[in-house]
Amino acid sequence: MWRNIASNALTIIVVALFLLAGGMTLLKSQYYKSGPLTQAICLKVEPGSSMSKVAVNLREQGAVRSKELFNIGADYTDKSARLKAGSFLIPAGASMAEIADQISTSGRNTCGTEVVYRVGVTRSTVLVRELDPASNSYAEVARFTPAEEPAPPAYSRVIEQADTRIRLAIAEGTTSWQVVEALKTVDILTGDIAQVPDEGTLAPDSYEIKAGDTREDVLGRMQQAQKRRLEEVWAQRSDATPVQTMGDLLTLASIIEKETGVADERFTVASVFANRLEKGMPLQTDPTVIYGVTRGKGPLGRGLRKSELRKDTPWNTYVNRGLPPTPIANPGLASLQAALTPAATDFIFFVADGTGGHAFAVTLKEHNRNVAAWRKIEASRQP
Repeated sequence: MWRNIASNALTIIVVALFLLAGGMTLLKSQYYKSGPLTQAICLKVEPGSSMSKVAVNLREQGAVRSKELFNIGADYTDKSARLKAGSFLIPAGASMAEIADQISTSGRNTCGTEVVYRVGVTRSTVLVRELDPASNSYAEVARFTPAEEPAPPAYSRVIEQADTRIRLAIAEGTTSWQVVEALKTVDILTGDIAQVPDEGTLAPDSYEIKAGDTREDVLGRMQQAQKRRLEEVWAQRSDATPVQTMGDLLTLASIIEKETGVADERFTVASVFANRLEKGMPLQTDPTVIYGVTRGKGPLGRGLRKSELRKDTPWNTYVNRGLPPTPIANPGLASLQAALTPAATDFIFFVADGTGGHAFAVTLKEHNRNVAAWRKIEASRQP
């Protein structure tokens, strides 16, 4: 009899283990299965929240089929203890595993409100934007110029919220002075700036910032980024590279950056300067003359005078041959690459063509014809 009881007990245990294994397999498959969301949502996780609260929120928004299973899976995969506060874009069809991973990994806001401090060549502005999860596109809520007007309520309302994403966007072609002046108006940053960084040493890019960051630290990040870019580009130099040092590469790239905003033209513009340097011709580029007048402290705001074109400053490339002594702006990566490997052309002239681009020429006769065409366009635009 005892043998029968033992045999039956063993059978029951085996069956129970089999059922348990099957149940775990089923639960696991449900945890990794595509979720029920038909369109993306923005999930907000408050500071101090728990995974169980998030699970309730997810169930209410239709992102998971079972809050209990989500909790079990998050605990089993050790995600619950690593929950991050923030706003997270949950895509349509996201599985429970994908959601748990997203809200426990970086803590970087991927949806909700975004404040962008945009540092431009002519002015700096602040944008407040909201991401529409369904379309994955931003809608502008407010825009203002800190140097000219007070912050609107929409900005004041969101800037101190923990889940607001904050970015600093530096445009290509800005000067170091412009960047420093703009940072002074970013009210969430702290500390003074001891001195303006050398021209050209700040990388135009988008930088994530947060309240309490120091202005010096933010500038340091820009300098490190530009140093890395310059070294990586310089490492790819060849016999065709028109300059001999990284400093000259930075200077040439800054001139290319200021001469054209058309991406497809950068390598052709670079070829004109490379050809002129090879022939010993003066570069004769207006942006260098402007820098000699303004020293990079904002846009000139008017046309160059003939007296300024004749004035002998270190940056006047009509008067002096070769490159100026310093960069004239902070060039982006594309201009660095164009300066390193210009297009192979015979062009030595270019002038605006009225479309935002330029007309290029090999001979002075061709160039004069292009200049005449541009003058007609200018005259037709006069009121």
